[in-house]
Amino acid sequence: MLNPGQQQPYFPSPAPGQAPGPAAAAAPAQVQAAAAAAVKAHHHHHQQQQQQHTHHLQQQLDIEPDRPIGYGAFGVVWSVTDPRDGKRVALKKMPNVFQNLVSCKRVFRELKMLCFFKHENVLSALDILQPPHIDYFEEIYVVTELMQSDLHKIIVSPQPLSSDHAKVFLYQILRGLKYLHSAGILHRDIKPGNLLVNSNCVLKICDFGLARVEESDESRHMTQEVVTQYYRAPEILMGSRHYSNSIDIWSVGCIFAELLGRRILFQAQSPIQQLDLITDLLGTPSMEAMRTACEGARAHILRGPHKQVKYVEDPLSEHSLYLDNNTEYGKIILGRKESGTHF
Repeated sequence: MLNPGQQQPYFPSPAPGQAPGPAAAAAPAQVQAAAAAAVKAHHHHHQQQQQQHTHHLQQQLDIEPDRPIGYGAFGVVWSVTDPRDGKRVALKKMPNVFQNLVSCKRVFRELKMLCFFKHENVLSALDILQPPHIDYFEEIYVVTELMQSDLHKIIVSPQPLSSDHAKVFLYQILRGLKYLHSAGILHRDIKPGNLLVNSNCVLKICDFGLARVEESDESRHMTQEVVTQYYRAPEILMGSRHYSNSIDIWSVGCIFAELLGRRILFQAQSPIQQLDLITDLLGTPSMEAMRTACEGARAHILRGPHKQVKYVEDPLSEHSLYLDNNTEYGKIILGRKESGTHF
């Protein structure tokens, strides 16, 4: 057994009665030389790898310069190269995050959500860059995955869109919303520009600047300054003080129609005109459907003539779009024109 206190020799001693020969005497020198050569070769290989990595990063910077790819009400998004690994990422700048309490709450909500989201159809944060000094902490930079385009750019482009495209995009939108709504989160700004898409048709929901947790207490008022007007649900247009995740589903319905027709379904110049366009297509809502509307909106609807639901041709198939206003918000149901059946 080895004695823990006794240091063992690195090279074995010669056999008893045998004098150390020239080879044994030269062994330590040869080993040292070989070790030095190995260290030198390792350093040379490491330097070559660093040079190749630096050259690769420089080539990427030369080929793909940093550029802005999106602007919003609460910041700007850039396509940049991460100097740590050379990958292209999206960098969102949130300026003036501490200018008031409302801004702080909005930014806090968005950052908390981005850091916790883990879903294939929902954008999440890869990193949050820390400021160099607390005295200069006025803006926040969030690193996310870089996507190639968004659904708005695809819709207005000459790119052909088949019914399979519409199905794939719609399925992924609903799949991402199912994840958000299951967590009790309202996005409150679903629109084509907030649906990022890659060339392989993978879609991710982004921009959670207006998102919030669902409010279970119907007596507590929620802000009406949400959702881009073209995709705003009727209950918000009519001044309802409380709403649910159905406002996101309404936006999805508008996007579905936009994918089919390659144009915005309800494109108005004002909220009142927006409501008129909706009732022109869905018909006049019932008094029960308007129970949460404000007095002004209810009076505006009742002053006008009673409108019937319209029947719209589907440009992509033998089916037609039958718009049924028997529910609170109206449902788009695919049905065969000749048989009148719904499925």
